[in-house]
Parts: sequence; structure tokens; C-alpha cells
Amino acid sequence: MSDQPSLSENLLASIANRSARVGVIGLGYVGLPLVLLFEETGFEVLGFDVDETKTTRLNAGQSYIRHIGVDRIREAFQRRARATTNFSLLAQCDAIIICVPTPLGEHREPDLKYIRVTAETIAETLRPGQLVVLESTTYPGTTREELLPRFEAKGLRCGHDFFLAFSPEREDPGNERFNTRNIPKVVGGMDESSSRVAEALYGAIIERIVPVSSPEVAESSKLLENIFRAVNIALVNEMKVVFDRMGINVWEVIEAAKTKPFGFMPFYPGPGLGGHCIPLDPFYLTWKAAEHGTWARFIELAGEINTSMPRYVVDRTVEAVNRAGKSIVGASVVVLGLSYKPDIDDDRESPSFELIELLQERGAVVSYCDPFVPEARRGRKHDLQMRSVPCTAEELGTYDAVLISTPHTAFKDPALYGQARLVIDTRNVVPPGAAARLVRA
Repeated sequence: MSDQPSLSENLLASIANRSARVGVIGLGYVGLPLVLLFEETGFEVLGFDVDETKTTRLNAGQSYIRHIGVDRIREAFQRRARATTNFSLLAQCDAIIICVPTPLGEHREPDLKYIRVTAETIAETLRPGQLVVLESTTYPGTTREELLPRFEAKGLRCGHDFFLAFSPEREDPGNERFNTRNIPKVVGGMDESSSRVAEALYGAIIERIVPVSSPEVAESSKLLENIFRAVNIALVNEMKVVFDRMGINVWEVIEAAKTKPFGFMPFYPGPGLGGHCIPLDPFYLTWKAAEHGTWARFIELAGEINTSMPRYVVDRTVEAVNRAGKSIVGASVVVLGLSYKPDIDDDRESPSFELIELLQERGAVVSYCDPFVPEARRGRKHDLQMRSVPCTAEELGTYDAVLISTPHTAFKDPALYGQARLVIDTRNVVPPGAAARLVRA
């Protein structure tokens, strides 16, 4: 029997003494915080991305994500972090973390092209002793069905020659209370050795690790988290539509209901879903469920309700403009907020894009205002090629209607609406009396 340490023991030792080199593929809202946290904990880190603009800016100490400070990036990339588009350098990494997008296809089916291309790229340089962890949100079975066969085709055995795990990202951009370090990390390894090294890697930078029995459990946990939110948001959106017809203020109803100290959790209506998770992730599970001969009807219904909200809001806006004595054709409308949540610059899947496009289809002349997103190049259907107008009371007073889509803190100032002719508020941020005409939609 050999006295030589196993590959897993060698990797565990290098993680413990911070000599392991970590590679992170995808330098967006998930990958970049990981790069910084590993570097700040003492690891040498290589960040990989196909976008040379991102890698160049990071190596120059510049930030392209508003809530990640320039000083933090500058310090990290002056010390142990480096960004590159040269994926052959993956061979130098002891641990590789995949943080690439998982969008939906044209027919709302999972689109795994980024995961598959990344897996094939890793396989080209995969060597004994490496750990690979997938963080991208996906359906149960992806790690086992897409990554494992590509890696084992190189003649290496998982759990012996290399190690494989899934650990779902839980980033919440702009959240001042929770960050990468203090959000508990679910980790599911392909086998016992993979679990041990993956838990050790994340345990070196994150306060609490939550081990689970398999990648499938870890993949499913992320879907359940986001489906829970999607379904409850759909419920409160439907309640809003029903209560509007009854002349009941849904916001007041929610405030009353949440005084119950048990058995209730408040969710809030809005103009639609945004972000990269909640509008997309539920459909990864419904697609996989259908493959197994079952149909997630509850999730599909929630999706229908949530995707219908932008059209509902636009219908209410058209009604409000008509009641003010104008036609929506030729009416000037400014949409407040382009990011999908308050006080960040992340506009992925924002319902504001659909609001703008639907209003344009109705004949309105549409502008937008967002202090965090100065340019709107892409919409959901076509290129918008728009720039934010000034966020001032004087500017808002020049429009026939002001439609609030994102509840930025700046938009909660009542003085902002003093000159507005008509305000359609989808987020309950404008107090009564602050605008000449106020409609909650």
C-alpha cells in the first residue's frame, strides 16, 4: 500500500495553506465577487471571460459593476488576482468555478450552450488533481449529465483523478446585509471526495457551508428558492388585479396582513419580474419535469401571471392617460427606473424594457430616467438606443405621464412629482397628494 497522499489530500492541503490557484469563469455579478473574496482570503486567482473589455478594465483596476467599489478591485488586481481571455491558463488552476449565464431559448426551454462550451473548454486542459464546481442555475441533473461525461471522456475518473460539484450562486446585488461571505453556501459533490474538497474550498472564504448529498439536491435547492419567490409574487400580482377591480388598495392590505407574527410572509406586486433568476429559473424545472412525464402546472400558472403584468400596467397607463383627456398616441411618457431592482445598475430581464416597448407599440413617445443606468441599448424585442433623461421635478413636469417601474430610493422623494401632470405608480413609492393625479397600477 502506497504512503503517497492522494490527489484529494494534496488539494485539501493546498486549500488549507492558500497555495491552491483558483480560476473563476465568468466575471459578472456572480463571478467577480468570488474572484475578490478568494483573493482577499489569500488565494491567487485567475478570472476568465470571453469579453476582453471586462478583463482589460479589471487588470487596470476599474469596475463595471456599480456596487463593487473601484478601490476593492484595484487592490485585488494589484495583488493576487488577474483577469484573462486566455482559457488555456485553466491548466494552471487547481480549482475552477463556472459562473456563466443560463438563459432560456426562443420557446422558453433551457439554453445550456454556455455551460456546454465551458465544459468542453475545461476538458481540453483538465488534469489530475483539479476540482470543477458549477454555480450557474440549472435543472437537476445538469452537472451529472453535461459536465461529468465530457470530463471522463478524457480518461480521468471523477472522485479519484478529478473532483466535481455543484454549488448554487446566491448573489443579491445591492444587498447591504448579505454578501458572498455571509450567505450560507450549499455544496453537493459528485462523490465523497468531491464533496470534501469543494466544501473545503468554499469553507476557506464563506462563513457557513451547507453540505447536501448530491449535485441534484444542490441544483434543486436553488430552483426551489426562486420558484418560491416567483409563485408568491404571482399570487400577490393576481391579488393586485382583483383588488383593483374592487377598489381596494392592495398595498394597505399587505401592510395589514404582515402584522400577523406567524404564518405570513409579505411579497409585493410590481410591473413584472426582472433579474437573471426569478423570470427564468422556474422554467428550467418545468422543462425537466415534462421530460419525466409530469407537468408543473402551478409553476406554469405563476409564470403566466407574472409575464402578463407589463401588459396590465400598460393597459392601466393608457386608461389613465385617456381619462386625463389625451390619447396615448403621441402622448409623452417617461418610465422611471430601468434596473430590475432598486439602487443597482443591473437591468437584466427588467420589465421596464417591455413597458417601454409596449407603450411605443401603442403610439406613445417614450423616454426613461434612471440614475444607475445611463444608456439603454437593448430591449426585449429590439435595440432601444435611448439615454436617461435628467431625474428632476422640472424634467418630469414636461411629460404627459410618469410611470414608476423601479423603486429607486431617489424616486421616493415626494418633491420629485410636484410638477408632474399624471403619475402611474406600480411600486407604491409616491405618497398621496404628492402629484396632481396619482394612479396605483
